Amino acid sequence: MKLTIIGAGPGDPDLITVKGLRLLQEADVVLYADSLVSEELINKSDPEAEIIKTAGMHLEEMVELMVDRVTKGKKVVRVHTGDPAVYGAIMEQISILNKQDITVEIIPGVSSVFASAAALGAELTIPDLTQTVILTRAEGRTPVPDKEKLKDLAQHNCTVALFLSATLTKKIVKEFLDAGWSKETPVGVVYKATWPDEKIVRSTLETLDEDMRKNGIRKQAMILAGWALDPHIHDKDFRSKLYDKEFTHGFRKGVKS
Repeated sequence: MKLTIIGAGPGDPDLITVKGLRLLQEADVVLYADSLVSEELINKSDPEAEIIKTAGMHLEEMVELMVDRVTKGKKVVRVHTGDPAVYGAIMEQISILNKQDITVEIIPGVSSVFASAAALGAELTIPDLTQTVILTRAEGRTPVPDKEKLKDLAQHNCTVALFLSATLTKKIVKEFLDAGWSKETPVGVVYKATWPDEKIVRSTLETLDEDMRKNGIRKQAMILAGWALDPHIHDKDFRSKLYDKEFTHGFRKGVKS
């Protein structure tokens, strides 16, 4: 017996994978987080499919439904926002399903971090500037491990992507500044990336909290911080080796100046 978890992508229904869409359309039963996944995408499923909204359900209630439908021989898919591997809360579902002898296939999706970078026109890894991206969140009601405090992660001075942190901007700014970041460090915020009501805010650590407040952004926002987000990055001479005419690789011989 098998259940499929599908990454729906960040919001735009066209950003689901080809495989994910095919499995959605073949499903007899579709469970989805109706507070986060596009209704337009779910409408692409089979008109005869049973559609179950799960935003108001607790874990055991939701998994009980999955088990019931799978054991009845139904093709069941669970649709998650973004990519299920990042803050998808899938392991707790899989753990219970495995105990019921139900295997789980996971179909990846476009994460909001990359959709947000695209909206900002940003490359998160700039040669000679930063080659690392940290995906994390600020510590709120849910704690983070002691070795993953934002202040400590920020010591790497790389690009930092903050999920689930829109209500914690004062804390975010303090942690970055305590780690030695400049107040002028660029920050890009994307609210509901790829949705029709997407909003982009370019800010700095100094003005982030005020800019978020002025724009009424308190949820469903990706915060990207670091000098890779500099809106003037294109005016600076950062170049990768990949297309350098003197850099050889398996597909191209170098050309000396």
